[in-house]
Amino acid sequence: MSSTVSIAGKADWLEDPSLQRLLSALAADGEAARIVGGAVRNTLLGQEVSDIDIATTCPPGETSRRAAVAGFKVVPTGIDHGTITVVADGKAFEVTTLRADLETDGRHAEVAYGRDWHADASRRDFTINALYADADGTVVDLVGGLADIESRTLRFIGDPEQRIREDYLRILRFFRFFAWYGRGRPESEGLKACARMKDGLTRLSAERIWTELKKLLSAPDPSRALLWMRQAGVLTVALPESEKWGIDTIHALVKAEQDLKWEADALLRLESIIPPQPDRIADIAEKLKLSNSERGRLEAWAATTSPQPDISEPAFAKILYRCDKQGMRDRLRLALVTARAGALNDDAAMRRAGYLSKLLDYLEIYEKPIFPISGGDIVAAGFKKGPEIGAVQRALEDEWIRSGFTLERDKLLNKIPEYAGKA
Repeated sequence: MSSTVSIAGKADWLEDPSLQRLLSALAADGEAARIVGGAVRNTLLGQEVSDIDIATTCPPGETSRRAAVAGFKVVPTGIDHGTITVVADGKAFEVTTLRADLETDGRHAEVAYGRDWHADASRRDFTINALYADADGTVVDLVGGLADIESRTLRFIGDPEQRIREDYLRILRFFRFFAWYGRGRPESEGLKACARMKDGLTRLSAERIWTELKKLLSAPDPSRALLWMRQAGVLTVALPESEKWGIDTIHALVKAEQDLKWEADALLRLESIIPPQPDRIADIAEKLKLSNSERGRLEAWAATTSPQPDISEPAFAKILYRCDKQGMRDRLRLALVTARAGALNDDAAMRRAGYLSKLLDYLEIYEKPIFPISGGDIVAAGFKKGPEIGAVQRALEDEWIRSGFTLERDKLLNKIPEYAGKA
């Protein structure tokens, strides 16, 4: 059914001349084109729009031809699935021909192109993602998405189990979209279907699972979604390391983020629900195919020991010199989260929270001092090149650290002969 709802006047992006010119070109001579999905959904919810996707009755080849004639750059990014990327003034629009599924295997779908808007809407995952908008902003709702937008209900289109069998990633997407857009508790039929079919997640690639988990963990408050994932047994399948560690800290972490103006941090949130054990971190990094930077951050966090909260700043500076700064930041933030959670009923926890806050403040202004002695200085003092050079340099550096970084270069140079034969 069409609606009388319009996003005209609510969406600056709709007035983009390039978008309007592209829609006009695709809708000429009896064809049709509409904006679909996230841009419509987010505009109705008053949230930021990042990507603009277009659905059209034009076959992929005709889409490419019309876009090129209209002066746009055409990139056949997903042409096998009917998707063309059209670039206009540096902005990319994904244009996909209306489709119907012929066959699915839980990961991939064989599709047929068509002209049936209802069939195209019915093959999508959730009602709030299957809303279309005409060029003038009129919203077209064929699956009840507007009512679910109003109530903030995340609902599968049609039979939830059928939707999941088409792509098991939709289990994680159910909780991810609930984290971002849902209210209350998840829609019961969808939740039960996710619980029944959770083992299908084992058929997915690690990259797809981590992409969804990271998006879920980036939501303003993923705690409710994680709780329902745990209740449904989905979290244990997707992230078994969280099973015995627990997810209680995520609630306190989100509260601390809000109170202390920390940015939502998917990796810190992940750290809050997995054990800080190097061997487990290695398993997680390998299983989820984390990037080198993601893996490095988790490893640094696991390898870092949180100092005593009441440590002095000079003593803390010595620890910081030898450790990874981000790893220490993560350790201190999670320790502060725990202390804050207990501070209401525990004076000792309140004092810990105060100490930890001061350490975090110091960490942010800390600049690692530069050791003033090089290997060349040691060679110049008469040592032969080889392992002994590094050993002497480390011994001098340890002495410099113990001095609180106060030993000057000249005094350190004078100490070099003392290490002859000792290194």
